[in-house]
Amino acid sequence: MMLRILIPFFIVQCSAETFKSYNKGEKVELLVNKVGPYNNPDETYHYYTLPLCPPQQVHHKKMALGEVLQGDRLAYSHYNIQFGVNSGDTVLCSRQVLPDKVNQLIHAIEEDYYFEYFLDDLPIRGFLGELHEELGVDLLNAHKHEILLNTHQKFIINYNKNNIISVHVSSSNPIQLHHDTQIDQLVFKYSVEWIETSRSVEDRRKQQNHPFFPKSLEVHWLSVINSTVLVLLLIGFVFVILMRILKNDLAKYNQEQGHLEDGDFDDSDVGWKMIHTDVFRFPFAKNLLCSFVGVGTQFIALAGGLIFMAAFDMFNVHKHGAMYTSTVLLYAITCFLSGYVSVSLYIQMNGSRWVHNLLLTSLVFSGPMFLAWSVVNSFHWYYSSTQALPFSTVLLLGFIYFFIGMPLTVFGGSFGKNWAPPFDAPCRTKNIKREIPETNWYNTALFQMLIGGFISFSSISVQLHYVFETVWGREQYFLYGILLLSFFLLLLVSGAIGVTLAYFQLSSEDYRWWWRSVNNVGATGIFVFVYALYYYYSKSSMFGLLQAVQYFTYTLLVCYIFFLTLGTVSFFACLNFIKYIYRNLKMD
Repeated sequence: MMLRILIPFFIVQCSAETFKSYNKGEKVELLVNKVGPYNNPDETYHYYTLPLCPPQQVHHKKMALGEVLQGDRLAYSHYNIQFGVNSGDTVLCSRQVLPDKVNQLIHAIEEDYYFEYFLDDLPIRGFLGELHEELGVDLLNAHKHEILLNTHQKFIINYNKNNIISVHVSSSNPIQLHHDTQIDQLVFKYSVEWIETSRSVEDRRKQQNHPFFPKSLEVHWLSVINSTVLVLLLIGFVFVILMRILKNDLAKYNQEQGHLEDGDFDDSDVGWKMIHTDVFRFPFAKNLLCSFVGVGTQFIALAGGLIFMAAFDMFNVHKHGAMYTSTVLLYAITCFLSGYVSVSLYIQMNGSRWVHNLLLTSLVFSGPMFLAWSVVNSFHWYYSSTQALPFSTVLLLGFIYFFIGMPLTVFGGSFGKNWAPPFDAPCRTKNIKREIPETNWYNTALFQMLIGGFISFSSISVQLHYVFETVWGREQYFLYGILLLSFFLLLLVSGAIGVTLAYFQLSSEDYRWWWRSVNNVGATGIFVFVYALYYYYSKSSMFGLLQAVQYFTYTLLVCYIFFLTLGTVSFFACLNFIKYIYRNLKMD
């Protein structure tokens, strides 16, 4: 039943893009969407909140889930655009504008508001007006502050046969606005020019990136290549050095063990061999640990699946809302993994309250996510932003989670309970815990977290800049193949660093590696947040309380996802590594 619900959604997202054909003279609908400050990508308002020729009754277009999630609120306009028919100056509306509405327009222009339309699913963007400022050179020449509102729009539409290829708009005929002044008659006009082109309709996607957003994102290929090579060298060095050390350790320990008749190690020895009776002692709060690992596994599959589909062009990434819809649906499907991995690991650790573990797993991410969304959505509601989700969308998301995600979590948990493989620890665990000696400063938890987090963060620092420019800037990201490679390299680095730090910890006779394996590499999220602070204050031009709340709240949530994902990779790498070295250690 659940698959019957989800499969049609994926067919829509992954199907080839279709293009509408028009006959000459057929009306082409222009949809108005939203307005907002250019420097605040997530502060958007409905187009008709400004006095810009709203119809007597606004009719909205039905939108997909992803379009609503990204703040689109498409509404029909009364532009009369006919396919292939040029039109001169046409009056859109003529109206009186009261002083409070004039002040609203002035505020929008001072905040550098832009508008967004859609024509045949192609975005059209432009500025509402212009702000001219000149500083006075002396007391006789005062400061000049002019606010100009554009009242004419010219649409230039390129077409090939019966298909629209691209569309651009230019604004002109500005008039000056003054505070607390009424405009008796404000006339908005538009004109349309059709230009035939030889570009094929399949190239439409390349034409969607209007130069309204400057292409300042330059791909520094040398930096990408250098970071990739350094990561590969790091993984290689760690593997070679660690294997040589382990080989010597195993040879030494096994040789010493051959001279002992009682089948135990000499108490005068030191190192990881001495804690073989404690290294597989299950940790405290194992219920929470298993839940973290289960949800982390889910996000590994979710991130890998999204980047893979984007890299191989399985859906139109740049179609508004496609990424949001795919993320929601893929998250619901991968809930099966979180339930299976969490309960399976919990049963292996001799846990008995698997239902409690399943409930905790379902709340490990959804709880903080709901809290973050509640805070951000409350601010958007207060500011009447289009980023505030309608009640119907909230109900749809709730339906997807409670009737698709939760059942899959329970099904995965049930499957993990009944089919969980044995833990298969290569060493027996004694009832009495071994005393942990005082450790060196470089083996402390804080130092290892700093090292593990910094190295993992360094492997993605170049790509992280491009991702931030795309999510919080005005750029379009195209290097999904490189991003896929960086994602797998990040997983490899996280596993390698986690294993290395775990080896040093065990060598200091500290067997409490379970939580440390998660925290050491999961600390990457801390460094991501530090970079986010640097980006907000040094690289971006974002401003205002609304944008700041959304930026920092969701950035904290993303850092938490980094912690879960990379901590899970490190955990499984350490678990398999520790099983391997003790399995190759001769003992009774």
